[in-house]
Amino acid sequence: MRQSVTLVVNGLERTVDVDTTWSLAHVLRNSLGLTGTKIACDVGACGSCTVIVDGRAVNSCLMLAVQAEGQSITTIEGLAVDGRLHPLQQAFIDSHALQCGYCTPGMLMAAKAFLDKNRHPTEEEIKEAIGGHICRCGSYHNIVEAILIAAKEMATA
Repeated sequence: MRQSVTLVVNGLERTVDVDTTWSLAHVLRNSLGLTGTKIACDVGACGSCTVIVDGRAVNSCLMLAVQAEGQSITTIEGLAVDGRLHPLQQAFIDSHALQCGYCTPGMLMAAKAFLDKNRHPTEEEIKEAIGGHICRCGSYHNIVEAILIAAKEMATA
């Protein structure tokens, strides 16, 4: 069965004809061409597909596109503004928190949703916030450091 779905993706309203069984991740990648959202496990276990839906981090492989009707979705492609990297993106670069990069988009989106709610996190709170994300390269220490750095910058902005 097919259905028309209207989503606000990275600030732009988009109407897409979808199969009602398609995940939000599938629609973002295959219908809208936003391939920054990764699909690694397809069962919500790794966090690579994380996007922000109405202010909360969501595993887009587990959410049906039809469930996102009318909601505001931010993907990794929407994080930079006017060609300027978001403080989180810059902190990941500066802290060498990037290895293979496969987990990076989901990790950044989870961190963004978390920092939007908590501008002064502790290291333990950050570890909890990214706890559902798997980094195959083991860059967790650098990722936590990057989030701490970005939190300080975002708190003063």
